[in-house]
Amino acid sequence: MEFSHTPVLLKECLEALAVREDGIYADGTLGGAGHASRVLEQLSPKGLLAGIDRDGDALKAAGERLEAVRRARGEEAGRVLLIRDNFGNLPKIRAEYGLPPFDGILLDLGVSSYQLDNRERGFSYLGDAPLDMRMDRDQSLTAEIIVNEYPEERLKKILYEYGEERFAPLIVRQIALRRRDHRITSGAELVELIEAAIPAKYRQTGGHPAKRTFQALRIECNAELSVLEDSLPGIIDCLAPGGRLAVITFHSLEDRIVKNAMRTAQDPCICPKDFPVCVCGRTSRGRVVTRKPILPSLEETAANSRSKSAKLRVFEHC
Repeated sequence: MEFSHTPVLLKECLEALAVREDGIYADGTLGGAGHASRVLEQLSPKGLLAGIDRDGDALKAAGERLEAVRRARGEEAGRVLLIRDNFGNLPKIRAEYGLPPFDGILLDLGVSSYQLDNRERGFSYLGDAPLDMRMDRDQSLTAEIIVNEYPEERLKKILYEYGEERFAPLIVRQIALRRRDHRITSGAELVELIEAAIPAKYRQTGGHPAKRTFQALRIECNAELSVLEDSLPGIIDCLAPGGRLAVITFHSLEDRIVKNAMRTAQDPCICPKDFPVCVCGRTSRGRVVTRKPILPSLEETAANSRSKSAKLRVFEHC
């Protein structure tokens, strides 16, 4: 299957990064290189694009796309470095490869169109597929293991916290009853259980009834929120003075983490509010560029339905 990806908020991202032709940039979620290819088009031979992704299929396809951009530009082409890793390891990657501070870093969070559309990856609740959901196919944990082997209380907590699923107890009860009989291995069977658990009058509203459960399982399988929360301060410190971090989120849990991390980086002081002067010694690492998140236009959401929930936040290092 061809790796295709329609870049969300592309124009807004390029404007936010303010790409310089001799700059050093990182795309920490390279995907199909939709955003990265446009950054590369603006780089000179002095510029560098580091493309990072933990999905080997994505990295291979992105490499081919970026190489096509370089061939088209000939001697004017910027340099490209492809790295299979998690964006959360960006400080370590920068040290390992001897890279200077970045002028811009982009994170386009969530799951790509290719991963959703490729049934064998198991991300989509539409159609039938194995319960996989791994972004890094070399890791051992899969959605099937989570569904079949996690204790009921832990499973309920995941659905509550990562899927904001109010019917988590009913869904987990259905799963627990079924897995006593046999192992649940198919996405279609899981969808059937979810639909049976949710009361009929609620199945008609709020989108597909399995959407929240599948989101929760995917987040748990790939440790998406913990990686994001733990790594953002270090990623911000990878920026050069004036360098910018642009992050696209697709649900409220991601957006809250990004918003709070950027606010804390701007104002890290932990002194009591009634102290006349700061004594904690924590200094600002820059400023939040986007007081409110940038949203896709009506034209973009009409052309790409998957962009509807996207939000872009930008931070500039001092």
